[in-house]
Amino acid sequence: MPDRLITHLRHVALAVPDYDKQHTFFTDTWGLSEVANDSGVSFLAAEGSPEQYIVRLRKADEKRIDLVSFGAATPEDVDALAARLVADDVRIVSEPGPVDTPGGGYGFRFFDIDGRTVEVSSDVATRQHRRVEEREAVPVRLSHVVLNSTDINRTRQWYERHLGFALSDSLSSPHMGELMHFMRCNPQHHSLAIAKAPHPSLHHISFEMRGIDEYMRGTGRLLRSGIRKIWGPGRHLAGDNTFSYFLDPHGNTLEYTTELELLDEDAWHPHVYDFTQPEVTDQWGTANPMDEFVAKESFNDPDRGVFVAPPV
Repeated sequence: MPDRLITHLRHVALAVPDYDKQHTFFTDTWGLSEVANDSGVSFLAAEGSPEQYIVRLRKADEKRIDLVSFGAATPEDVDALAARLVADDVRIVSEPGPVDTPGGGYGFRFFDIDGRTVEVSSDVATRQHRRVEEREAVPVRLSHVVLNSTDINRTRQWYERHLGFALSDSLSSPHMGELMHFMRCNPQHHSLAIAKAPHPSLHHISFEMRGIDEYMRGTGRLLRSGIRKIWGPGRHLAGDNTFSYFLDPHGNTLEYTTELELLDEDAWHPHVYDFTQPEVTDQWGTANPMDEFVAKESFNDPDRGVFVAPPV
């Protein structure tokens, strides 16, 4: 594994046809705050996060993932990573240079092995944020993103080799084999996970809440709003985090979570958990059962952004 130059997950950028409906959902229902808007591109922040924004929303003819953005510590690390990727024949989308989004910074973009656009940046100005108060059911920060792949071992190995991610745990089934790899770029159990699916797409984006009470209040608010719940509330075994999954207006799965496990990376050894065991999917036993219908929702639509760089 190369030296790790990635520090954390910054944001996920989505494109959607019904921009107004999605924007209203993210701000009025999900609990994000708009910090900037530029000609059909909205930058949405979490109140408790120093990141300038954690979701970028763009109006487009087709639904797609525009990009997944990670942080690096310094411009020198950005340059070193870019040089490493070029030497390994990774397709570069944009060369290292100034980042023209809220907070500025220095970064570049490239395609991962599945054709998703990935951005890595440093020196982005921190946002003035605040403490999320007790009983305030809004996201504190972006927790993790899970991506669908047709070959999860190939994708896992690509992220290990090129970006220095490490495997935390895996999910497997006696009948279907390996189903998901949880990957970390810091002591958080996973900032990224790779899930088995028929096509590359977004599996889900996860948002961390202040605590269990705020997580449950947020879950209840969405249920009362008539938002379709896919799975939860419950607590996973891998990562030991809580989960409530909902569908946004364009069929993307979004998660409220809290208490994701922090690892001692020097002592940690990955587990392979049997996904068919109820306590693996939900330690509490409170969530609806994981079945083929729940799994199918997380396959999402095939991503129209594969090997097509976003226009902004």
